[in-house]
Amino acid sequence: MRLGALTGGGESAVVTGFAIDHRKVAPGTIFGAFQGARVNGEDFIPAAVKAGAVAIVARPEVVVEGALHIADDNPREAFAALAAKFFAPFPGTAVAVTGTNGKTSTVEMTRQLWRMAGYHAASIGTLGVTTSDESVSTGLTTPDVVTFLSNVAGLAREGVTHVAFEASSHGLSQYRTEGLPVRAAAFTNLSRDHLDYHGDMAAYFHAKLRLFADVLAADGTAVVWADDPNSPRVEELARARGNRLITVGEHGETLRLVGRDPSLLGQKLTIEAGGSTYQVMLPLIGAYQAANALTAAGLVIATGGDVAATIANLARLQPVRGRLERAVITKSGAPVYVDYAHTPDALEAAIAALKPHTQGRLILMFGAGGDRDTGKREPMGRAAAAGADVVIVSDDNPRSEDPAAIRAEVLKGAPDAIEIGGRREAIAAAIAMAEAGDIVLLAGKGHEQGQIVGDRILPFDDVGVARECAA
Repeated sequence: MRLGALTGGGESAVVTGFAIDHRKVAPGTIFGAFQGARVNGEDFIPAAVKAGAVAIVARPEVVVEGALHIADDNPREAFAALAAKFFAPFPGTAVAVTGTNGKTSTVEMTRQLWRMAGYHAASIGTLGVTTSDESVSTGLTTPDVVTFLSNVAGLAREGVTHVAFEASSHGLSQYRTEGLPVRAAAFTNLSRDHLDYHGDMAAYFHAKLRLFADVLAADGTAVVWADDPNSPRVEELARARGNRLITVGEHGETLRLVGRDPSLLGQKLTIEAGGSTYQVMLPLIGAYQAANALTAAGLVIATGGDVAATIANLARLQPVRGRLERAVITKSGAPVYVDYAHTPDALEAAIAALKPHTQGRLILMFGAGGDRDTGKREPMGRAAAAGADVVIVSDDNPRSEDPAAIRAEVLKGAPDAIEIGGRREAIAAAIAMAEAGDIVLLAGKGHEQGQIVGDRILPFDDVGVARECAA
């Protein structure tokens, strides 16, 4: 890629690291000074130079004194390209997954399938950095580019050869996943989310399309869940770039899902691939779990996996933390599931996943996050009211907003719901009312270990609380 003019400073300086936070600058650091939504990194250039930065990556019009100015109209992209050269080498096979829902499950299932095939694999995303023997939280779906590239390089040093990572819309728009060669990229689905950041659905979708337009290698493979209304646009982009295309799902051509029969503990999938028909028992419930598993299989096949062996290995997949995770069975015999669903579509999918297994009532407890897209709150209430038999509206992560005001917006879509502000009390109420044949769904926070109230993070784990309340 083109880098702008190099001006000032000493071009022979030894580079010791990269930083986008001036407080992390040490002698020899290259500092990325970017304009952000809340903070302008350009304001901290003098502090970075004083701390020992040898070069500043910034827009051409920015004044830099005392260090080399690497000027570029897109400083985030330029910084990522330089940082990648510094941190390399990386694992030989890297794939990325984008979409509103399913990213976390898909990258983790991809890791599991690679491991079953004998590779030393890892996944990076909302759950942290996960390998076969450890998980280290990063705190963001897509961490900053320095953390991301250093983590991936560290995995390579540990012998990891295959890595799957989540590519969020925020991460893609802020160039947090640049520089790493991506052999395959997957699209899961698109529904309303993060409009507080992107403004509208067109901008949100455009950010996700960057994975296929700019990040995926020119000779890479696009893996597309073909049953989403937005999938044809992704397929069109892949064809225009000359990428190999793998489509999966009921409308897929590579892995066509021709049958899905739910059972008590999973679902039997019938899949057509390459002229052959395969049947496999997926030990996970829900249509969207089948979608995630097939998308993961597509990524493995895209990177050289055997079709028959990969499909057979779906029978050995393990549940992903906080994704329709069965937390406990109540004394009355009702199972309690925890799921990360925090959009209207995700709620609908989680409800649809559990409905076939419910003999009695589906009891749903959920809330909406503060300081996030307010427009999805009432639709979340409508989705809950339409699908669940009993709805309890509680708090999620209120952040700086008034929790009662958030609940009121959700209740506009579910006026007959029960309102219980305290999340622990709401979970206890849901479990207490559950009878034999019922299913309890605790939605919104999934794997999260804390509740954000104001500027504090209070320890809170839906799974742990559910077990305590059911004891």
